[in-house]
Amino acid sequence: TTAKRYSLGAHTIFNIGYHLICVLNTEEKLLMEVEIRLKELLSEKANELGIEIKTMETMPDHVHLFIKTKPTHSPHFIVQQFKGYSSRILRNEFPFLKSRIPTLWTRSYYCEAVGHISVDTILKYIEDQKKV
Repeated sequence: TTAKRYSLGAHTIFNIGYHLICVLNTEEKLLMEVEIRLKELLSEKANELGIEIKTMETMPDHVHLFIKTKPTHSPHFIVQQFKGYSSRILRNEFPFLKSRIPTLWTRSYYCEAVGHISVDTILKYIEDQKKV
């Protein structure tokens, strides 16, 4: 239903979803050793920012997230917040991370916008507006 698909802001109605992938800064398979704590930290930061994590899965050297967010948060901002927060706390709580890799995350990430309406539907809708 549309009630679940859209969120309401003060002056907006929106449905913004992103698939994000953040990659560990090593070929070592370290994330499984800190998986539970990483998921807790990412959830904490998401709650703080008002972001909904729809699903999250850690792999040995990267993490997949599907999030729903508000229009005021860019993907770059979200990734910076997630990586910075999790890196600072994980490296403090698990000292072996500091000794084995210089930084926890690479500077790169993958982001894809995910929506309910297809590109073709949007193009057709905009084109049809001229005919009204």
